[in-house]
Amino acid sequence: MQTLGEVPVRYLIAMIVAVAVALAVTIYVSSPVASWVVRQYTFESPDSVADLHALVYMAVNLVGLILGWVIGWALGGVIEKDDPVQ
Repeated sequence: MQTLGEVPVRYLIAMIVAVAVALAVTIYVSSPVASWVVRQYTFESPDSVADLHALVYMAVNLVGLILGWVIGWALGGVIEKDDPVQ
């Protein structure tokens, strides 16, 4: 297992890719998706609109973070090569 100090490279790659994908999702995807979901409903209170928008926005960000972690974990597995046991 390759390590960088005490951190295995696979974990480091997964964290970096997770943050990068989460940032991209936050900037480009979350707000349009949240606005689209809010437009699908009618509300009696502006607070309800804000609550649903915030909930969807954060849920999409969380999905982006998890997706980034999975992509980074897979990429780290390809990059990291285990030494065969002899």
